[in-house]
Amino acid sequence: MSELINNPTEIIAKLPMLDCGACGFKTCGEFAAILPEEPDELKRCIHLNGKKNGVNGTNGSATFAIDKPQSMAEKMGWVDNLGRPFDFILDCFDNEPGPRETILPYNPALVKELGVKKGDVMIGRPMGMSCGCPITHCGIVTDADARNGVINWQVTGPLRPRSEGFIDIGYYVAQAYDGLIRDAKEEIRLGKRYWFLPRRCMLQWRHSGLVNAVTRMKDGGYKVRIEGLFIG
Repeated sequence: MSELINNPTEIIAKLPMLDCGACGFKTCGEFAAILPEEPDELKRCIHLNGKKNGVNGTNGSATFAIDKPQSMAEKMGWVDNLGRPFDFILDCFDNEPGPRETILPYNPALVKELGVKKGDVMIGRPMGMSCGCPITHCGIVTDADARNGVINWQVTGPLRPRSEGFIDIGYYVAQAYDGLIRDAKEEIRLGKRYWFLPRRCMLQWRHSGLVNAVTRMKDGGYKVRIEGLFIG
């Protein structure tokens, strides 16, 4: 599907905003400014497929069509790395280092014994029925409940633990994910179990979970909390 646009502001909204420089301009904003009058230059953007659609107005400016780039789910054919279908992609919140995850260590007393607190760099591996992920997770603690042993953290890559040190919480049970849905096959409903793909899952394996809280956002996406997790 294509959309006709001839306004720099509208064009900016369609460009990838990566400021990669491959088009010859320092920013996507600078590139967008020349496109209404030079629409053929859109072919410079390696992230989009574009084509001139026609001339509009008396000043020689042109409207042109930008073919909407495929979403991650569309590129994958709505199946995970093992060919299994999923219903939506779970993304992390804007301006956060990684997905929000609520976990319960196999030994909850470790939260108190190790003095786990907000801001700590931590590693651990989700094991058992909840997830059984073979990958050790790394992240930053956002909240720790010493009484119940529950930890909230944002899962990130291994670079920071390697350079700064870390707390090893050992095996844990993944209790919930909080995140955003921008790419879904259907309307997301409270109380329904779905197959979903965490966008930053290193294995690109589908997960399953029950939507326990959902808020519809102005842009058409959803803010959700998903519990009852497992991989499969």
